[in-house]
Amino acid sequence: MRLVTPGDSAPASVNRYLLPHENQVITVRRHPAVLMKPVALVLGGLIIAGFLSNTLANKVGSVVSWIWWAWLILLAWFVWKVAEWSVDYFVITNQRMLLTTGLITRKVAMMPLGKVTDMSFQRSIAGRMLGYGEFVLESAGQEQALRTVGYLPYPEQLYLEVCEMIFPNKNASSDD
Repeated sequence: MRLVTPGDSAPASVNRYLLPHENQVITVRRHPAVLMKPVALVLGGLIIAGFLSNTLANKVGSVVSWIWWAWLILLAWFVWKVAEWSVDYFVITNQRMLLTTGLITRKVAMMPLGKVTDMSFQRSIAGRMLGYGEFVLESAGQEQALRTVGYLPYPEQLYLEVCEMIFPNKNASSDD
């Protein structure tokens, strides 16, 4: 089962980094679990701000407004993290793997499929419960721009598809 059907195309933010002769095979956004810590911070900040404003309202009224301004800054940071997540993609073409990240400063990490000598994936307990994993890529003793890719959805399926692309079955005949 392919994660991208032949009619699909990469998002415009990623498509500009694909070469004319490359065919997109897989494009996935990172798992929403990457936002777990920002969500926890915003909710924790909301609880703390509510508690502090309730207890300090009678004593120091001006401090309460500063508490809520601090929480609004935390909320703006959360919105920024969600916007960053929405433009980050892991793309696999017939020739290479790309990881595009960043909202303002765009970063594109790339590794040619032919240079991958070893690939593994790992899943934490949270990753197994929520359905994400991390790829670890190695290349013939060289330090690469793309070494780990975390929070990938469908890690087993992605792993098998990428392994099939890196190590194709040379014994398979085309007239089956």
